[in-house]
Amino acid sequence: MGKHEPSAALWQRSATDLAEAIRTREVSSEELVRSCLDRIEATNPRLNALVDVRPEEALAAARRADAAVAAGDELGPLHGIPVSIKINTDQKGYATSNGVAALADKEADDDAACVTALREAGAVPLGRSNSPGFSFRWFSTNELYGRTLNPWDADRTPGGSSGGSASSLAAGMTPIAQGNDIGGSIRFPAACCGVVGVRPTVGRVSDYGPPAFADTPGGPVELDFPPTVHYCAVQGPLARNVADARLALHAMSAPDVRMPQGVPAFPGAARPAGHQVAVTVVRGNADVKNHPAVDRALDAAVARLVDAGYVVEEVSRLSLLTEASRLWALLITEDIRLILPVVQQLGDEAIRTALEGHFGYAAEVWGERPSLETYINGWARRATLITRMQELLGRQRLLLTPVCAELPFEQDADQAGPGRTRELFSAMWPMTAVPVLGFPAVTLPVSLEDGLPVGVQLIGGRFEEDLVLDAAQAVEERTPAIRAWDRGV
Repeated sequence: MGKHEPSAALWQRSATDLAEAIRTREVSSEELVRSCLDRIEATNPRLNALVDVRPEEALAAARRADAAVAAGDELGPLHGIPVSIKINTDQKGYATSNGVAALADKEADDDAACVTALREAGAVPLGRSNSPGFSFRWFSTNELYGRTLNPWDADRTPGGSSGGSASSLAAGMTPIAQGNDIGGSIRFPAACCGVVGVRPTVGRVSDYGPPAFADTPGGPVELDFPPTVHYCAVQGPLARNVADARLALHAMSAPDVRMPQGVPAFPGAARPAGHQVAVTVVRGNADVKNHPAVDRALDAAVARLVDAGYVVEEVSRLSLLTEASRLWALLITEDIRLILPVVQQLGDEAIRTALEGHFGYAAEVWGERPSLETYINGWARRATLITRMQELLGRQRLLLTPVCAELPFEQDADQAGPGRTRELFSAMWPMTAVPVLGFPAVTLPVSLEDGLPVGVQLIGGRFEEDLVLDAAQAVEERTPAIRAWDRGV
């Protein structure tokens, strides 16, 4: 999406376009926020994507942004642009409920680092986006706020856990949304709702939040997060087009010494003149067969990349991605085991059922209770796979994969029993492989099938987000616009 259409309402315009319009005083931030609030009023009652919208607070922030423009102050890249913040991410003065009723009053004393970065870039927080309880399902329903719908089809999941982020974007409520991803939670919702999702390299966007404490007889004790939180989970942006996603990613990328896996600076994207990027297409693995529409989406992306000058080669499967997906079922599951008592005590029935299915699937792969030796060896094997992946990709190769072997799942498919749960996990191998390896990945829509968006995933070398986004941009420029509001949302 380039320049806005002359008749477009403000809420329809891209963040990149709007940031320039605010900077040049063509548009005020207050006008933009009011347009988004009107769109929220028109669409959110049906979709339930945003769950805590405070209009006067957002309008006051917009007026401050406009005053800064008038004063000639230095402006950030997202100055005056509305963004949504997920309910599992600390935002000062808002509950970090994670969709759990018992945490509905857990008001944050300060912003998480990624929210601070967005504010420092000039963004105006506008609404909290919904997620599943404990943010650990590929669906976005919880007992506190209820169900979020997919704007394209209410009977299909909007994805999870950043389902509210993706649904609100697709409906035009804000141009940018913040999300997080440990098993596809940015990329899968983006694909389900026909928007762009960016999972950055681990360490690029700060995941730091205030430490957690537990009350003990001896006094408060600081809780350590499990290793998968530090080395597999990321914060990142969702947006309606690649340019906006790139803008938001760069705004969120702030080195943070408090992150154990953080880096002090990021490599640049400069490459030798005439440098040509190769793309390897990985269609699947031996465990699952793609829906025909998924293969058609890959074919479309390949044709567009070739047209843009990329060298494309095909492989039927890549064993290290298959192995990484299997490792996810070990490492993530064993870390979740530590919080099971809390989930069982505070979680709703849906998350308890979902985790029962999750553990059942992991037991089929790794046994009922993997040993400490198996767990330690899993982390060691992860390091080897990262090395192998970096050797494969370097700075000159990308991978193109499905987002999922299926189209967006039917709502609450993870409540349908062990057989369906096994199918979900098998289908989601492209989502679970990437977090274990910590590489950057982008999902974007490339086609519509039976009224549903179908996307693809591009994966690049560590800290090569711009290389991945360049390829995503090339695909997007050759793809007809896929917008929910064109179909009456």
